Amino acid sequence: MLHTYLNHNMRSIFGTDGIRGRFAKEITYSLAYKVGYALGVISGTNNPILIGRDTRISGEILFEAISRGIKDAGKEFVYLGICPTPAIPFLIKKEKFSCGIMISASHNPPEFNGIKIFDDNGEKIKKNFENRIEMIIEGAKSNKLSSNKNKSIRKNNNLLNIYNQGLIDSMGDENLKGMKIILDTCYGSATTCAEIIFKKLGANVKVINNEKDGLKINLNCGSTCLDPLIKAVQEHGADMGFSFDGDADRVIGVDSKGNILDGDHILFLWGRELLEEKSLPNSTIISTKMANLGFEKTWNNIGGILYRTEVGDKYIFEAIKEKKALLGGEQSGHILSKINNFCGDGILTALQISKYCKKKNTSLKSWLNTSFLPYPQKLTNILLNFDFKNINNSCKEFINESIESFSTIKQDDCRVYIRPSGTEPVLRVLVEAQNKKEVDSLSRKITTELRTKIHKISNNL
Repeated sequence: MLHTYLNHNMRSIFGTDGIRGRFAKEITYSLAYKVGYALGVISGTNNPILIGRDTRISGEILFEAISRGIKDAGKEFVYLGICPTPAIPFLIKKEKFSCGIMISASHNPPEFNGIKIFDDNGEKIKKNFENRIEMIIEGAKSNKLSSNKNKSIRKNNNLLNIYNQGLIDSMGDENLKGMKIILDTCYGSATTCAEIIFKKLGANVKVINNEKDGLKINLNCGSTCLDPLIKAVQEHGADMGFSFDGDADRVIGVDSKGNILDGDHILFLWGRELLEEKSLPNSTIISTKMANLGFEKTWNNIGGILYRTEVGDKYIFEAIKEKKALLGGEQSGHILSKINNFCGDGILTALQISKYCKKKNTSLKSWLNTSFLPYPQKLTNILLNFDFKNINNSCKEFINESIESFSTIKQDDCRVYIRPSGTEPVLRVLVEAQNKKEVDSLSRKITTELRTKIHKISNNL
């Protein structure tokens, strides 16, 4: 099956996960100010707005812009500082903030940054909320920028401790004593708390890439590059390891031999536990069109239902509510569970996987061996030198037609899925089949043709 993702209404500043782009290019001081101002205007209560960020150098500058905008709109804010993204929705709910902002580009390289916005329920804002922000930004003129440098920052260092304790409490009476675990915090948000939490639960922990360094965030480390984690796990004879992304809302695990526990395996293993406990409504897990076919077929074979959405945790969240599901997520390691109101939290996910291994008295290696056998997949990123949001309709139609030309590939054991990334200037091409040679051959054919056609578009822009 092939799915087309492009449409003719892509001029929104919002992507699949907030606003994202390169700092000082797509994400500017002026834009950040206007977002802060707009959020201050829209914010429905007098309670302050919570702001956090990851370790990127540009985060401090964007914080200054956003906070000035909020203040000029007549609202207060509380600055959490460097923190995991999931700390924001957790604290909004617990401490009754009016809404929240996380300044982060998640798994993207250091030159990127972004703005994620959460409403008063700790949920990522819906399309109508995004539209209201865009309307205010559209009307905002640069002369609204204030030159007043006297801003009152209310910083509450205790708030992060409340979030940490919430994660510890999520384990109930369970602990991780006797478990040897490596954590890769990828110079990002997890550096603030991952080690503390795992140690408080009794684990023997070693942490790598654990400095708050915005120049190194996600570079050759973290959930998108597992080599340092695999090496550390094997060198230290650890039971398992977990690698987070820049803002700690994702996690990928590895077992003692370096076998990879991605989001599909996490969903399958965790879901099967819930299925056996008869606590999984309608035996349903929510995932995306990127989920492995081997996962879907094996899940179906044990009596489960896999419901697929478009890529993006907001789509998974919508489907979870619609289907009354308890568990969902993405292959990338972004997992949503009922435990924390369906907010993707890499540290919480890592704790749950560790907890199950302890409760079952099994190694992650043995547990992973009981998971599904993945179909060979190949994901190729075609780099674009233009922005989908800004190309004209005829170019979009041309790309759509190019993608549709592969729609004849419709077999039970073969799948092609092509979409533009919502967070980076790339076109993602996923090819999947039972036969690896078929995957490689088909992937080469499709990407070669698409690159040629995209090159033609680039020359005409």
